[in-house]
Amino acid sequence: MTSTIETRPSLVQRMRGMRVEALGFALVGASGVVVNFGLFWILNHVLGLAPLRSNVGATVVAIASNYLGYRYWLYKDRDAASRKREITLFLLFSGIGMAIETGTLEFTQHVLGLGTSLELLGGKFLGLVVATVFRFVSYRTWVFKAMPELAEDPAPVQGAAPAVVQEAELLLAAEERPALAN
Repeated sequence: MTSTIETRPSLVQRMRGMRVEALGFALVGASGVVVNFGLFWILNHVLGLAPLRSNVGATVVAIASNYLGYRYWLYKDRDAASRKREITLFLLFSGIGMAIETGTLEFTQHVLGLGTSLELLGGKFLGLVVATVFRFVSYRTWVFKAMPELAEDPAPVQGAAPAVVQEAELLLAAEERPALAN
């Protein structure tokens, strides 16, 4: 008699795992924010570029640094079989995020008529918050996809004793959930 092992984590376990993922996303994103705001300030105030041009330039550099953090640190264990597809989707969703960010900055400057350095940074920050939520959902859902799940019911080895098969199933189930141990 072989027992059935539940391999799918519970909702609580998935939420706990998502909390860890969201924290990692925030850490990589925070480094991108430092790059983004620092470069925005330099381009706008030191080099004298217009705010919207400064925003686009700073955001493009931050997108590149964030990709490196996501791919090689946060999502290093995710499926990277199709790097071209991954980069294409990353750039697409990053571009949409940049449009959200730049649109908010433009709205702040041209519709609301706010133009001081502090007001522009506030508009940029608001756009960044909205764009970050969009990016988190899109990156985790479509860009850095999880590895395909193993078959739920692996075929037992012919001639193996039931205790050996059950132990192998337990080991497989434990290996599928390493990130949930936190």
